[in-house]
Amino acid sequence: MEKHKFNPESLMMTYGYKPELSEGAIKCPIFQTSTFVFKTAEEGKAFFELAYGLREKSPKEELGLIYSRINNPNLEILENRLCLWDKADDCAVFESGMSAISTVLLEFLKPGDLLVYSNPLYGGTDHFIHHFLDKIGVHTIGVMPNQSIDEVIQIIKDSGLAEKLAMIYLETPANPTNDIVDIEKFSQLAKQFSTKERKVLVAVDNTYMGPLWQHPLQCGADLVLYSATKYIGGHSDLIAGAVLGNAELMLRVKTLRTFLGNMVSPHTAWLMLRSLETLKVRMDQQTKNAEIIADYLNSHAKVEKVYYLGLLKEGSEAFAAYQKQCSAPGAMVSFDIKGGEKEAFTFLNHLKLMKLAVSLGSTESLAEHPKTMTHAGVDEEQRRQMNITDRLVRLSIGVESAKDLIWDLGQALEAVEIDLTLKLERV
Repeated sequence: MEKHKFNPESLMMTYGYKPELSEGAIKCPIFQTSTFVFKTAEEGKAFFELAYGLREKSPKEELGLIYSRINNPNLEILENRLCLWDKADDCAVFESGMSAISTVLLEFLKPGDLLVYSNPLYGGTDHFIHHFLDKIGVHTIGVMPNQSIDEVIQIIKDSGLAEKLAMIYLETPANPTNDIVDIEKFSQLAKQFSTKERKVLVAVDNTYMGPLWQHPLQCGADLVLYSATKYIGGHSDLIAGAVLGNAELMLRVKTLRTFLGNMVSPHTAWLMLRSLETLKVRMDQQTKNAEIIADYLNSHAKVEKVYYLGLLKEGSEAFAAYQKQCSAPGAMVSFDIKGGEKEAFTFLNHLKLMKLAVSLGSTESLAEHPKTMTHAGVDEEQRRQMNITDRLVRLSIGVESAKDLIWDLGQALEAVEIDLTLKLERV
């Protein structure tokens, strides 16, 4: 019989789990234990040699269970399954998206290095870059979505720090504006500034699209990061993060994670294993709903502009990047309401089905005001440049009936009274 290659969504049910090792339980139990018993002292020695990198693994040798800060069955099975979507060598799961991001930046950046990053960024990432990396002597340069690769190259050269470039950090599509950058082009830029002694890494926050609709490692990135709280968790009941990449880089990430102690608990890992089983079903429904909602908002009289990948204009650079690296437009929709903060707040306060809350990617639809909420800590001038204004509203579309969501949006928009003088000023 011809060997069949299963799709990731099928393997999410069983991959990496052996029922015979757990009393035949069809689902992986929670291994709620801090430590594990060694069969012999020699086995314990061998496990620690691998855990601390004192020797290379022999063929087919695996790191044995030692202590849940290092490894745990729930953690290992979860990481093995997440690797399937991105076709990664290895995965490390963290207790939050920010712990995943901060661990990567701390491991691969040192004082004097240069980090180039795309804008906009999630507010927490923006804060870490501007208020922590600066303190430890890491130089940073932010680039805007409308800047070409040639412009970025020139900016790096003009900085006088080109030989110090250590990492390019991208968030694409960007939170909250859905701005998209070409991962492949930035990967080529990284190669241009790399030397035999120093490889410039490309790390991509794929939270908005992942792990289903975009696979940065296949576009040339070295590391892909997730706030696993979002689509991967998908039920607003856990906090987690994930990093994936090749074996060499992931060994460094996992080693630092061991000593920072910021891995997920067995219970959180177990919850995520549950979530992975329905990941594709959820995300497929969410993107279907989002396409309907984006079209509705795009033709609404009280909406000035909609930011959604499915509405990108053909022939634009953004559309070309989207076509090349994404398989669907996703489920995040942002829009400018006509007016300002008052009108945005009126809309948000009148929603009945959608919930007024931050976060995204869960089964329920959420709405928020980025300028005063998720991106409140971003510099005012920077927010203006990135079009994070008083009138911007961000929606995370869930799995509810699209008809019900449209009704809710319609009645909330109906409650908004547009100031005619503002409307005339914009004409």
